[in-house]
Amino acid sequence: MGAGIVQIDRFSAPKAWLDQIGQNAGPASGRARLFTLLDGLAAVGFAAGLAFGIDAIAARRGALALSLWLLLAIVAMVARGLLARAAGTAGARAAAQAKAGVRANLARAVFGGARRPTGEAATALVEGVEALDGHVARFLPARLSAAVLPLVLIAVAAIASPICAAILLATLVPFVAAMMLAGTAAAAESRAQFLALERLSGLFLDRVRALPVVLTFQAEGTTTAALRRSASELAERTIRVLRVAFISSAALEFFAALSVALVAVYCGFNLLRLLPFPVPETLDLKRAFFVLALAPEVYAPMRRLAATYHDRQAAEAAAASLSTFEPPVARLAAPPLTQAPTIRFEGVSVRYADADAPALRGFDLTARAGTITALLGPSGVGKSSILNLLLELAPLSAGRILVDGAERPDLARDIAWAGQSPLILPASIADNIALARREATRPEIEAAARAVGLILDRPGGLDFVLDERGSGLSGGERRRLSLARALLKPAPILLLDEPTANLDALAEAQLLAAIREAAKGRTTLIATHSEAVAALADQVVRL
Repeated sequence: MGAGIVQIDRFSAPKAWLDQIGQNAGPASGRARLFTLLDGLAAVGFAAGLAFGIDAIAARRGALALSLWLLLAIVAMVARGLLARAAGTAGARAAAQAKAGVRANLARAVFGGARRPTGEAATALVEGVEALDGHVARFLPARLSAAVLPLVLIAVAAIASPICAAILLATLVPFVAAMMLAGTAAAAESRAQFLALERLSGLFLDRVRALPVVLTFQAEGTTTAALRRSASELAERTIRVLRVAFISSAALEFFAALSVALVAVYCGFNLLRLLPFPVPETLDLKRAFFVLALAPEVYAPMRRLAATYHDRQAAEAAAASLSTFEPPVARLAAPPLTQAPTIRFEGVSVRYADADAPALRGFDLTARAGTITALLGPSGVGKSSILNLLLELAPLSAGRILVDGAERPDLARDIAWAGQSPLILPASIADNIALARREATRPEIEAAARAVGLILDRPGGLDFVLDERGSGLSGGERRRLSLARALLKPAPILLLDEPTANLDALAEAQLLAAIREAAKGRTTLIATHSEAVAALADQVVRL
């Protein structure tokens, strides 16, 4: 199972969602954890080489013995560097795989019917997914090593000095308590910071969209002040997160230093035989030095975990939003239609979220195979909603839609669509016509352009490059381009939404022939206000 959106109970904590993402991060995540654990074994080798090397110098055992122990320390030190690099690389790969899977499934959820504010969806796709990086790459390996290595290293230290091992074990209690308190504070601040980021993103996007209205009503000052307040709130929340991180790091460093100092004092007084109380052990130099070199390593995994704990909190804050994006329900794909179908609407109703009344209620219609059906009526009666139902862009609140007598999922691929405002890409006119059928040949593109009367006398003809606004094309040419695109797609259903809107009588008359040509051999539904367009239809439905 690949990494991605995981559907869980809505009352489950984001931690459950994050844990599932961690389990699906792939084999690279397992390698990162393994390399982190092996670093503890290398730390034991380094401490042993250093301790026995010092003992060889003190006991004057010769250059050979000293060289062997120093070689062990050097090899362990180099191994630790290589293991740290390998763990970082494997963690980065695991994070990249997890983020790619989450982002792909999140995009499918957003574009597959999840009705969410655009700013919230954009923040989730970009900032929210990126917040998972540190959690997968650094926190998960650090969490495993923090749970295993301190106890393993304390057990190894107990071989040399049980008293030092007891000191290390006892000082873990305040260390863990400090981590828990810091984690709780960081979690609350991280959630508040992520919510502030979502609000700022949504507000900025909303104001950019409404910029003409803002300028018309001279609300620039009010808009600027609102954005400034949201940006200041985000900055304040971010500073709070950093403040908690710095304070918690100082507290953890204090307890780690205190525990190492206690071990150092005990070892020193034991070696000097100056302990004010009896102990059941007498340390020599190599045992004392070994425990002293190993003591900082006991807390190193905990310190790494503390350093990456803010990654966990940032991921949890993002997961609170990401886990609410439910993926589209998988459906069995039906075979493509091979001929124009009969389409029947039975008691169909459409009600959009948060709408006071349905956009369409109890609609019945039978569009016979290969015929043209015109939907006439004033704006707001639901003409476009009927077309959007077939495209799965509108919610079917009641009733059913039958295609050749059966309910059919994924009907959009069998539909050629020409809307009121056709999408124009920054590419040539030929590439824009072939948008719905990229494998179309040049002769097929030219034939589609001629069939709808798209005559271009500008330099370059069909190779003329447009910008994203379609500059240089008239309103009629845009409609013809959209019709040519629909004609080029070998789909048995044709949907046209106001194909002649805002055109003068001459341009509309020229476009009628193109519509008639594009509708040949297809079941066609046209939403229009025009009686001239309705005259082309085999049946006219007045809403």
